[in-house]
Amino acid sequence: MGTMSLSDFKEVRIPAPWGHISGRWYGNRKERPILAIHGWLDNLGTFDRLIPLLPDYIGVLCIDLPGHGRSARIQPGMHYAVNDYVLIIPRVMKEYGWSKVSLMGHSLGGIISFIYTSLAPHTVDMVISLDILLPWTPSPKTVIKTLAHSLEKHLVEEDRQEEGNLHEPPSYTLAQLNEVLAKGSYNSVTPEFAQHLLHRQVSKSQLYPDRFFFSRDGRVKYYSLTQMEPGFSEALAKRIRRKPYLIIKGSRSNFVGVRTEKAVAILRHNNPHFEFYEVDGGTHHVHLHAAEECARYIVPFIRHHRPPALTSWSLSGKEQHLSAEEKRRQQERFFKRSTHAKSKL
Repeated sequence: MGTMSLSDFKEVRIPAPWGHISGRWYGNRKERPILAIHGWLDNLGTFDRLIPLLPDYIGVLCIDLPGHGRSARIQPGMHYAVNDYVLIIPRVMKEYGWSKVSLMGHSLGGIISFIYTSLAPHTVDMVISLDILLPWTPSPKTVIKTLAHSLEKHLVEEDRQEEGNLHEPPSYTLAQLNEVLAKGSYNSVTPEFAQHLLHRQVSKSQLYPDRFFFSRDGRVKYYSLTQMEPGFSEALAKRIRRKPYLIIKGSRSNFVGVRTEKAVAILRHNNPHFEFYEVDGGTHHVHLHAAEECARYIVPFIRHHRPPALTSWSLSGKEQHLSAEEKRRQQERFFKRSTHAKSKL
């Protein structure tokens, strides 16, 4: 079998009451894919370096969350919130008629995946979580300060977006954008990898030639966090039970650490399908700058929990489009060989 190509994709637009959810469906589009969800202020480009390393027998549907990338913004006057983002998963499932979903999420996308899996574990067959498990739970003082700041800034963004208003967000040259994104990520994304996140979230300035600005909805910067009281995250983790769950942590990141120990212990307990790995030198965007090492853990996990269907792949890894009759005959031949085969043990 081979690996996916970053150029082999179909652009998708999933209808939603506020507009649409944009995405790219990479690889096999004949079977249910892995649903990949990016982190806060990012977009589906975050998976650009990981996609070409994944097996080609299974597809990956990468989406832009509302307000990010090329997905539609929510209605004016509304506020973004983590719990509302969780609803994106069943919305995508409904669009394609899936009864099950395989999830891969980074940062906010991983939080969304954890919450959804704990609420509807019977609909999830595996989870890949990239440098995240639970939402950050700051001190009450920090929460109050953040809320007060967001209150004011959110209104500023609303004024900027009013119809007929010519105020643009701050604009930069392309070289400056790389540096701004790196600084905004606390250097989790270095300038050399910034291009993967910029190609879906910048627009050309109408006021300053040769300058560009971030085209995502400015309101997403002030979205409502999910505050988890002591014991709540543990209660959610217990609902996941023996679900296949892979966590990859960057050693230089503190998103998975002391505050997630209890939840991780619960996921690990009596679960042969739980895996945890740490990438040395990895930042929060470990899957972007250390894609090859992440793939070392992700690919076997996928192969084990989403193996290729017997009738859907050849030795070359290219999908075969078999008719119903051909599939039936192939299955009959396979089971006939299995019945007459002698054990070599």
